[in-house]
Amino acid sequence: MSAQTNLSSHDTSVADAYTDSGTSPPASPALQAVSEVPIILNQGQPTTGHIGGLQLARRRYQKGHLYLRGKREKVWVGRWLEDELQSDSNVVRRRKSEVLGTIKQFPTKRLAQRELDARVSVVNSPTYRARPTATFRELAERWKLLVMPNHEDSTQRSEKSDIKAWADAIGDVLVKDIDCELIQAVVTGWKKSRSVKTIRNRVATFRLIWDKAKAWRYVAHTAYEGLDLPDYIREEQPSFTAADVKRIIAASKAPYDTIWRLVAESGIRRGEVCGLNVGDVDLANHTITVKRSVSKKRKLKSPKNGKARVFAVSPQLAEKLRPYVKGRTEDEPLFLSKKGMRLEPDNFVKRHLKPILKKLELEGAAHAFRHGNATLLDSLRVSLRVRQDRLGHADPKTTMLYTHAVSEDDRSTAEQLGALLEQGFLSQDCPKLLPETKTAPESVSEAIA
Repeated sequence: MSAQTNLSSHDTSVADAYTDSGTSPPASPALQAVSEVPIILNQGQPTTGHIGGLQLARRRYQKGHLYLRGKREKVWVGRWLEDELQSDSNVVRRRKSEVLGTIKQFPTKRLAQRELDARVSVVNSPTYRARPTATFRELAERWKLLVMPNHEDSTQRSEKSDIKAWADAIGDVLVKDIDCELIQAVVTGWKKSRSVKTIRNRVATFRLIWDKAKAWRYVAHTAYEGLDLPDYIREEQPSFTAADVKRIIAASKAPYDTIWRLVAESGIRRGEVCGLNVGDVDLANHTITVKRSVSKKRKLKSPKNGKARVFAVSPQLAEKLRPYVKGRTEDEPLFLSKKGMRLEPDNFVKRHLKPILKKLELEGAAHAFRHGNATLLDSLRVSLRVRQDRLGHADPKTTMLYTHAVSEDDRSTAEQLGALLEQGFLSQDCPKLLPETKTAPESVSEAIA
């Protein structure tokens, strides 16, 4: 007789008792004999073996325990067991308790049980394994080490700031204990001292970290699901008009007068200006190819959307660029600093554009050239596709946000409405029927009669 069929009555009764309660009993010696080499779980139970190379952390199907709690507003609470993988590789079984919803949301126990089944389904999965434990600060540090290096330098700077804010708020909380209510409390607290944009950026970074926490099996739930964020009203961005550009160019020295002309006509980004090489300018065909950009410390990288783009320039601008192209090798930077080095985005804007804008009493920075360029293209009725390609936007919706001028169609519509109002159109009454006029017949037969 096999070991599997040689269970004692005591083992069977114990197993039945645990099955009825929705929990799992300790493994009997007979079951241990037929399983593969088990790993003893501290305060837990042995695994049943391996499936697909994965060690399983449960022996029996869990139903969990469901009960009502509260006096004024009763809520359904579900309990079940989950295994945690400790730093010393030991597995500890802990009781998980979570509010499933109010009695208004789930009027019957059967409906509440369905919600509990969904939560426990993760533990009942054949491939379920004990989840590692970590505080949010430990998880964030691991994310910074493994994920953040794949992001752009400018993105990493903002992410580090966001992570510091979250670590100060919930750094010592275990990841498994973080839920929407806790995150909502943190966000609401920030509203008193931080802008809406800052809060939204922090939540965006939190979502990235949390998604990786789920992928790494630290958690199974989505802590930011149901989170309410303050509404964000996009502020109007500065935009240079053609007259503003002329004043800026007139007040600038070489090579920056040519740079401002290039940025105003093409809408090229400041990092892309620094990334231009002599070979990227085709004077014969009047075109420029944007292949690279420059971040802080003059580090070369791909353009923002990851793709190179080619756009035409005017003959006038081509002539202004000629002195910077002729007689030079193709791999040289197109524009150089006084020290003969490639321009750095922050430095050349801070040192050569900001002082001029302050003198001319203009608001904005290098990005205002792009907004002005998009507005001029719109006034010339350039197609959205051409505008999108020239500005290097992956999404046409972004291009639309760069347009600041009132369109000619809009002005024409306003003029027509004004003319109608001046004529008293809206104050005129509808013409009345003459006394002898009869109403139309109600049916075809009445008309024929």
